Amino acid sequence: MKCVSYNIQYGLGRDGHYDLARISDELVDGDIIALQEVDRYWKRSGMVDSPAVISARLPCLHWVYAANLDMDASYPEPDGEGRIIHRRKQFGNMILSRWPILSTRNHLLPKWGDRHHHSIQQGMLEAVIDTPRGALRVYSVHLSHLCPATRHPQVDSMRSILERAPSEGGAWCGGHPDSSSGWIEESEPPMPSSFVVMGDMNFSAESSEYAQLVGAMAPGYGRLTNRVGIIDAWVAAGHEESTGSTNPNAGRRIDHCLVSADLASVVKNAWVDTDATGSDHWPLWVEFE
Repeated sequence: MKCVSYNIQYGLGRDGHYDLARISDELVDGDIIALQEVDRYWKRSGMVDSPAVISARLPCLHWVYAANLDMDASYPEPDGEGRIIHRRKQFGNMILSRWPILSTRNHLLPKWGDRHHHSIQQGMLEAVIDTPRGALRVYSVHLSHLCPATRHPQVDSMRSILERAPSEGGAWCGGHPDSSSGWIEESEPPMPSSFVVMGDMNFSAESSEYAQLVGAMAPGYGRLTNRVGIIDAWVAAGHEESTGSTNPNAGRRIDHCLVSADLASVVKNAWVDTDATGSDHWPLWVEFE
């Protein structure tokens, strides 16, 4: 099972060209794909519906998209009769999967309301996927680019979402007193304990946000990782946590794949595709046995 995380910068490549076909081609080997910075109906990217374009290029994959930033992009039909063409200008995360996506939820993360610096609503998209290993929670997340102070509340929220999900149940749970109501038309979707979190987190392994997620660094002993906590898949694959880069400008891993502790032993390999040119980031790949 190959998982890949890619901040696609709304299709804008390092050559200054918008090319969603190129993005899709760079992801064709992925079984589970987590994308960030996926937009719909922005002038800068040609007013395209990016989730529709990407999914059409990868037609054998299931997919879900969640907008975190959502604004009006509707317009009156030019026939003069006042009919409105409904569109939403959106920016968010996407997950594609070779296997069925049983249920999905979108979790909005805390937003910093700055007066002068660009600050957008961000979120963590959850998909419960029916993989050959069984049901698996997969998340695509994008955190603030501004500074640790804006990310710490988001990381707190991430931890809370991951920890409480199994007790909350799936997109729906429980019964219904009226069996003819139509509320229960399929089996209750699962909410497994195992998870994979992928995305552009805008922090490196040396940061306080990284320690907040995976564990503190103990002088003289190394990283403290909890027995049932969150594991960096890069490290589980055998790499030193300080190595690797997912962004040529940052020169560090600011995109991560984090897994529940029970999955650490089945992480087989992890690598960055530094040949990719479709974005200002590079895709981060993780292979599971």
